[in-house]
Amino acid sequence: MSFQQDIIKINGKKIIINPFLYSRKFDEKTKKWLREPGQISKSRIVINRGKLYPKLNWEILTLNEKLYKDTTIELFLKTLEIINTFNPDLNYEQLVEVEKQLIYYKKIAFEKWSERYFIKRNRLLLKEKRKLERAKFISNWQIWLTLAETQKLLIPMFVIILVSALLGWFVGLSKNSCNPYFESNSINQL
Repeated sequence: MSFQQDIIKINGKKIIINPFLYSRKFDEKTKKWLREPGQISKSRIVINRGKLYPKLNWEILTLNEKLYKDTTIELFLKTLEIINTFNPDLNYEQLVEVEKQLIYYKKIAFEKWSERYFIKRNRLLLKEKRKLERAKFISNWQIWLTLAETQKLLIPMFVIILVSALLGWFVGLSKNSCNPYFESNSINQL
């Protein structure tokens, strides 16, 4: 995507239609408002569905597809608000032209941004879920190991395993020393 698609000219005035290029002028609250979905009411998004997706049948879409499209519409509405804030001298006809240009140049980019946002959010949620499961697993083991009954059981088990290993090792050494394969007579017989 080129920088030329981020700037349009209306009556000789340059207007930036990429909302993220305004971010240097934003405070942290406004940056969060722009990047986080759910800041604009659902009813306002539903009203504006026809602007971005006039021929789309919303009844056949899955919940994820609706969520991506609604987030795209929300980003579109936020961009229009930002443009209107930084360019207050635009009249109605000019705003309609900005809207058309925004739909033409930024619709696909906004859809991709929405999809990437939810993929990233789902990845972070899954990572957090795994982290919590791991912490719960470790916590359960720590609780189990600190129980008095467990400690009474573990010491005899450890002693039994240690004695078994030592006996097995000594029995294994004694068998190897009496092994007929190590005798010199067996080599001569082959």
